[in-house]
Amino acid sequence: MSSLHIKEEKIKPDANGIVKADENSGKTDEEEKEDRAAQSLLNKLIRSNLVDNTNQVEVLQRDPNSPLYSVKSFEELRLPQNLIAQSQSGTGKTAAFVLAMLSQVEPLNKYPQCLCLSPTYELALQTGKVIEQMGKFYPELKLAYAVRGNKLERGQKISEQIVIGTPGTVLDWCSKLKFIDPKKIKVFVLDEADVMIATQGHQDQSIRIQRMLPKDCQMLLFSATFEDSVWRFAQKVVPDPNIIKLKREEETLDTIKQYYVMCNNRDEKFQALCNLYGAITIAQAMIFCHTRKTAGWLAAELSKEGHQVALLSGEMMVEQRAAVIERFREGKEKVLVTTNVCARGIDVEQVSVVINFDLPVDKDGNPDNETYLHRIGRTGRFGKRGLAVNMVDSKHSMNILNRIQEHFNKKIDRLDTDDLDEIEKIAN
Repeated sequence: MSSLHIKEEKIKPDANGIVKADENSGKTDEEEKEDRAAQSLLNKLIRSNLVDNTNQVEVLQRDPNSPLYSVKSFEELRLPQNLIAQSQSGTGKTAAFVLAMLSQVEPLNKYPQCLCLSPTYELALQTGKVIEQMGKFYPELKLAYAVRGNKLERGQKISEQIVIGTPGTVLDWCSKLKFIDPKKIKVFVLDEADVMIATQGHQDQSIRIQRMLPKDCQMLLFSATFEDSVWRFAQKVVPDPNIIKLKREEETLDTIKQYYVMCNNRDEKFQALCNLYGAITIAQAMIFCHTRKTAGWLAAELSKEGHQVALLSGEMMVEQRAAVIERFREGKEKVLVTTNVCARGIDVEQVSVVINFDLPVDKDGNPDNETYLHRIGRTGRFGKRGLAVNMVDSKHSMNILNRIQEHFNKKIDRLDTDDLDEIEKIAN
């Protein structure tokens, strides 16, 4: 996708600045089915580096007398132990469990000793690449993919020490086809648990596989999010676990300055955006819209003003989205206009400004605080200061902003984008 051509539509807003969108293009991302597997693959495709995150982690123990509270060395940890771990994309979950598998493998034993479940074929391949990279100094180490389409002759045993695959095929290989002896597995990894439970049947298949494994098998479960459904699933799969997860209150970023701009309609919001962009030096900016229609209109208007714009929305294939983000990450476009499809888990070090052209609301029209946090969290990464600007164009959106302020207990100051001195002041 070397160039982006946006078809401009001559659509007039009504008196309130609202554009009547057709049924499909006006859909918000909240109304569309969330494809967690695609989003997770997108994160893996665009990440070449780990996120340098200074957040402390909260270690919760099932047994409060666990030695993890007082250990001074790795030896005292009595590894291996069972683990449930949650942290956001890019923090090294894959590297962590690959290291755990490599440390337990006996390369001279030619049978499967480590088993890793991924929710989709594509995610299994991505994890396999990490295993191959990290295990390249282990020449005897071999990797097998238990995925649909990988046909083996019935009755044969496989000699690869690590097997990575999807739950249905792995279950067949362990029970029906007997390619794997589950009683010889030392490490069992369940990756992308939040994606796994969103897929029909994967929960039950994963639990059936886990029940075939020996009592002393190390169980590791990883997830980017930790809703109640993920937690219930994790407890079924991982007995007597250590639990590591991010503290909720530490997910808010104090390095971000937050402002709002009062406007009367969409055109005024666009003018405020141009004023802001003209007055401060912006390395790169991400602009979030509520619908594809608004995102398309805004991208067209910005490109007419001479800005290099990339457009990202939910109807694009995951590979297309990855290509757009890769170009943005490389700095080929300075502005990324997007819907919620991009609000989570995309780390671009150069993003200095995030603009909420539309404030994030859920399907009932209430403030979506979590999405707000994810959106403005695209800036202020890597310990740098960031700037978030919210466009307010009605009493309703002012009410949404006030509720967001109350939720995070953080004041959002008003900004006059007609006052160049004031804009320059916030940039310093």
